[in-house]
Amino acid sequence: MKSLFRLFRYAKAYRFYFVIAILCVIIESAFELIIPMIMANIIDVGLVNKDIEYILYQGILMGILAIISLIFGLLYAKFNAKAANGFGTELRKAEFEKIQEYSFINIDHFDTSSLITRLTSDVTVIQNAISGGLRPITRGPVMLILGLLFSFMINGELVLVFLIATPILAFILFLIVTKVAPKYAILQKAVDKLNIVVEEDLNAIRVVKAFVREDYESLKFDKVNSGLKETTKNTFSKAMLNMPSFQLVMYTTIVFILFFGANLIYVGKMQVGELTGFMSYVLQIMNSLMMISNVFLMMTRSLASAKRINEVFDEKLDLTGGSLNEMPKSGKIDFDHVYFKYASDAREYVLSDIDLHIKAGETIGIIGGTGSAKSSLVQLIPRLYDVSEGKVLIDDVDVKDYDLTKLRDAVSIVLQKNVLFSGTIKENLLWGNKDASDEEIAWAIKASAADEFVYDLKDGLDTYIEEGGTNVSGGQKQRLCIARSLLKRPKIIIFDDSTSAVDTATDSKIQDGLRSIKDMTKIIIAQRINSVMNADRIIILDDGKVAAFDTHEKLLKENEIYKDLYESQMKGGENNG
Repeated sequence: MKSLFRLFRYAKAYRFYFVIAILCVIIESAFELIIPMIMANIIDVGLVNKDIEYILYQGILMGILAIISLIFGLLYAKFNAKAANGFGTELRKAEFEKIQEYSFINIDHFDTSSLITRLTSDVTVIQNAISGGLRPITRGPVMLILGLLFSFMINGELVLVFLIATPILAFILFLIVTKVAPKYAILQKAVDKLNIVVEEDLNAIRVVKAFVREDYESLKFDKVNSGLKETTKNTFSKAMLNMPSFQLVMYTTIVFILFFGANLIYVGKMQVGELTGFMSYVLQIMNSLMMISNVFLMMTRSLASAKRINEVFDEKLDLTGGSLNEMPKSGKIDFDHVYFKYASDAREYVLSDIDLHIKAGETIGIIGGTGSAKSSLVQLIPRLYDVSEGKVLIDDVDVKDYDLTKLRDAVSIVLQKNVLFSGTIKENLLWGNKDASDEEIAWAIKASAADEFVYDLKDGLDTYIEEGGTNVSGGQKQRLCIARSLLKRPKIIIFDDSTSAVDTATDSKIQDGLRSIKDMTKIIIAQRINSVMNADRIIILDDGKVAAFDTHEKLLKENEIYKDLYESQMKGGENNG
């Protein structure tokens, strides 16, 4: 229960609604409990004495109490809905904001589909437990205490029958809850597995169709879907035992009460109206207890969901910002004997003894084979990951000392995997600078060579981009992402193989556009020599180490790796003029 109570701090703004809803239930239940007493009086006094006036008076009183009870019931529904929905909203918001603070390493600890489930399904489970459980969990004790009190006032002997049944009901509930509780955690994991398959299939739908693997994917989905079905069936088949078990005990109790009650009437110790009223109280109490048992089952499931949500909140942030609340001013970068590995317990470093010094405003090329850790190197600059040993400095200040927002405002990175969001081209570009003018947007579009296609589109900048940018080509997507990064006017801009999908001529235009920007340190990762050969200096990475760092001309003369790479890429061009 502790994990569930921890989440209620997000209901702080809605405590008033919760309190009012609980009060409404108490008042509703109290008025409802008076009705059986009036009904008993109608039978034992009105009918026995054939007093029509008394019967009408008591009947009108019953009607008024029923209407009052109904009004408070409706008020409860209103305030409970506000409280439960507000709580769910705040919980999702807090969870999403926590995820936004995660570093890449934190995110790597969870499957994407699992985070989605924790944000949606798990929150909904808790929200439903509250909206569906607040009334019975409040009404049950009120009905039990007042119902027993009124029942005892009618006949103390019959109450003993009911008191014998209560521990039996509690024992049944205990057995069911202990059996079902572990299964709810398994059920939510089964939902995670289903979401993984769905997400993977939708993201890779083009690959699936290209390789004609629809049948394979369908079989894979059927497998996890069947697993979810069996887990659900196994879980709820035990949970459903709650209702028939309670009904068996309840109706058995009623039979015994009727039997003993009839005997008491026969010997003159009880009247018919009293037995009728007593039975009404018993039914109300038993129904309330049955509802409470259902709430316990809902709470059991919500505990599993609460634990999963708390895991998101308890994830220790791998990166925290420093206290320096100002942006770098020049863009000078120093790697001071940097070592890096993704996991602290990994045997080998991804980057080893990186000692580089980049001047402000320089254009730096980075080249190397697949797996040489080019992307890993540049991701240390905006602190997408932190160094394991050594330091990364910007303007002679350790990047760990900068406020993260200020640091990342000063460093723009066009990642290897380009992402556009659903919305217009202009809306996507304004991610770089929400206050950018039309002139600035036009400049960024031209510098990224995106003007070749943007203005030819029917709606121009107002062209709608589908989710994931599926209605533009890979090269167009890359150029829009470059334009978006340029709009930030950062001190440092990093291109992580972000022109791989454009042709050589377009790549050359982009490089010309970048060269015209003088007050920005530019780092270009590329597979093609011609993308970096005009850079001021070029870094050659080999197996996570700096093999060389010099100008194109010197590397071509002195470095065998660069020379072989140059000759293999440029040979065809030389042979064909």
